[in-house]
Amino acid sequence: SLPYADNCFDDVLVCFMLEHLKRPCDVLMEIKRVLKPGGSLTAIEGDHGSFYCYPQTPASEKVVRCLIDLQAAAGGDALIGRRLYPLLVRAHFADVSVTPRVVYADPSRPEWEQGFSRNTFIAMVAGVEQAAIAAGMIAAAAWRRGISDLEATIGQGTFHYTFFKAVGHKPDT
Repeated sequence: SLPYADNCFDDVLVCFMLEHLKRPCDVLMEIKRVLKPGGSLTAIEGDHGSFYCYPQTPASEKVVRCLIDLQAAAGGDALIGRRLYPLLVRAHFADVSVTPRVVYADPSRPEWEQGFSRNTFIAMVAGVEQAAIAAGMIAAAAWRRGISDLEATIGQGTFHYTFFKAVGHKPDT
């Protein structure tokens, strides 16, 4: 329950929030309640399943899979980007549109290699190391190999990830 009256906001932006929720559609419906008729919701979410790199190894895929599975075990959905359209439609938003936003990094784009590949995505995956090992999803040595393989894409490989931006409107009636 949002602590706001019905129909009080022109626009709402949510970014990287829905992926952490057990019932994202319920939250979208609550957001729609506080929007004015015709008001817009913009939701930006990632999709960890859209990740790929070169060189890509079974070890690098495994550590990313640990992140996805841990988030699912906590009730979230690290793959929610691909579900934004049906979620907004199910929450009765109108004029729903979704556009992919691709991040691509290679050595010709060192700012993307550092800013996104290393400091965002790989750091996020690395952040679940203890939980993944404690849950028995992966051994410590396999974890180190997977992170090392992800790091190996920087300076000599490629890295790809897709975010999704969804926009929907509260119907006028």
